[in-house]
Amino acid sequence: MASCRWPWRRCCSWRPAARSPGPGSLGPRGPPGPPAAADDGVQMSYFNLVKSLTSAFSNRYSMSRFHHTTSAACCCSKTRSGEKYIDPFKLGWRDLKDLYEDIRKELVISTTELKEMSEYYFDGKGKAFRPIIVVLMARACNIHHNNSRDVQADQRSIALIAEMIHTASLVHDDVIDDASSRRGKHTVNKIWGEKKAVLAGDLILSAASIALARIGNTTVISILTQVIEDLVRGEFLQLGSKENENERFAHYLEKTFKKTASLIANSCKAVSVLGCPDPAVHEIAYQYGKNVGIAFQLIDDVLDFTSCSDRMGKPTSADLKLGLATGPVLFACQQFPEMNAMIMRRFSLPGDVDRAQQYVLQEQHGNIRKEKDAGTQTSGINYSLMKTTVC
Repeated sequence: MASCRWPWRRCCSWRPAARSPGPGSLGPRGPPGPPAAADDGVQMSYFNLVKSLTSAFSNRYSMSRFHHTTSAACCCSKTRSGEKYIDPFKLGWRDLKDLYEDIRKELVISTTELKEMSEYYFDGKGKAFRPIIVVLMARACNIHHNNSRDVQADQRSIALIAEMIHTASLVHDDVIDDASSRRGKHTVNKIWGEKKAVLAGDLILSAASIALARIGNTTVISILTQVIEDLVRGEFLQLGSKENENERFAHYLEKTFKKTASLIANSCKAVSVLGCPDPAVHEIAYQYGKNVGIAFQLIDDVLDFTSCSDRMGKPTSADLKLGLATGPVLFACQQFPEMNAMIMRRFSLPGDVDRAQQYVLQEQHGNIRKEKDAGTQTSGINYSLMKTTVC
């Protein structure tokens, strides 16, 4: 499939690799705007999209290092090329000691059942991907500004707040999706029912808001409240679909930004505001978090087709069963136009899910592997600010 320019929205500063400004360049400011006009009505393939995102990073690290396994893991490992890199979890975990215990302290609840529901996912079994990114960005900005290697208390609070907002969104998403499993166990709505699950998610959000207000920085409060709006708007985008094939990728990527990348981008920006007065650094932190967040979701969408339920901690092919056309499906649709009708009816007819899965896996197996490899490289941390300085 020949590469082509892709109409992009302001929610992400991606450009084709040949025109990419490279790491450290400043992207657009402000919230996402209206869609750009399509070039000749041609879609860019999912594989080329992930490849182009990859080109924005000068240093590439394996996605596998984002999955913390044991505390005994070596801090430095070797990539296939023989280059050494630092395990981000090993590097940042010292700033997140007692993370989940501290989050549970924020959930001041007298009702036993509500307390149990609200603390259900804060059991230490999550990846803590977002808090790790936040504290590493905090340390990078602090070192850049005044050569301080310590994470400020308020910056660490942002890491906790980010995890709380993320978890609250999971509780609410599971209600919307009628999900039965999450992280290898039953969901809150499966155990306690949908009505109580909604209230538990609301309570986690309220506790996060109180912790945010306690920081007392109006700029930071404004930055992180934008995340809540983006999560809601992203869910509405997910509930809809685009009939125009040339708008589907833009729709999918805007949804990806709002539901996943906005939290990481704005959390990184928030800790940069607390650690450094330079607006240019704030924008770099935002753009960094945004691209990592988008790449993270691209990989997750590929894994929905290529991994197993035990490793994912939730059922695979879940998006198809919910009627959602993610990147791999949109890419396969370019090869199999008959999938357009399936996408528009949200895979609602008997056999639609199985047929779509076969199209994606059987004929696009080679491309899926390339997408996964490219997205894996993309999702690695580029230490444009962090490299060697946060050790």
